Amino acid sequence: MAHLTISKIITRSAVSKYATRLYPFVKREPYKNTRGHIANEINLCIFCSLCQKKCPTHAITVKKPDKIWEIDRMKCIQCGACVDACPKKCLSMDQQYSAPSPVKSIESFHQEASTL
Repeated sequence: MAHLTISKIITRSAVSKYATRLYPFVKREPYKNTRGHIANEINLCIFCSLCQKKCPTHAITVKKPDKIWEIDRMKCIQCGACVDACPKKCLSMDQQYSAPSPVKSIESFHQEASTL
């Protein structure tokens, strides 16, 4: 009798769909309010440093004379305070997560001098 029960389970498993996604080929869509990482459209930035002041973990550094905007991804907690504080709306929250990194690094964005 037990042989019959196990045969039904094996047959049902063989003809049913997969229970999981085939990850490298089928990627899951991010949820609606997923907080991935901060993205900066550096050409719109006016270097007002409001994002630096609002950041609770001090992950953002703004150097206005050099036109450099830096973020330490290891300190950032993706709270979105900087995105809300930005007057030019050059900061946004991407739904894709940052790539894992074995070393601490600070990501820098440099604004090119405009030629008018």
